[in-house]
Amino acid sequence: MARVAAVAMCALLALVVVGPPSVAAQDCDAGKLIVCAAAIIGGAEPSASCCSNLKAQQGCLCKYASNPAYSFYINSPTARKTLTSCGIPIPTCPQ
Repeated sequence: MARVAAVAMCALLALVVVGPPSVAAQDCDAGKLIVCAAAIIGGAEPSASCCSNLKAQQGCLCKYASNPAYSFYINSPTARKTLTSCGIPIPTCPQ
């Protein structure tokens, strides 16, 4: 029993010293935004799943905006409208 308590105490101490996993290690997966295609490309009203996925990928938007494969879509007026409709602030990305 004392050994279990010691192991638990070491694990807790390691978490305090190292800290929780970083948000920066977020899983950026542009494929999760496919549900937003009608909104971002066609200007349709974004669905609840689109908004949910955009919120989950919010920390990745600048990464997508700087990627030539996605920048046209992410930087478009309809993408900005989609973000606004979902209540997501338009990010200010470093140039």
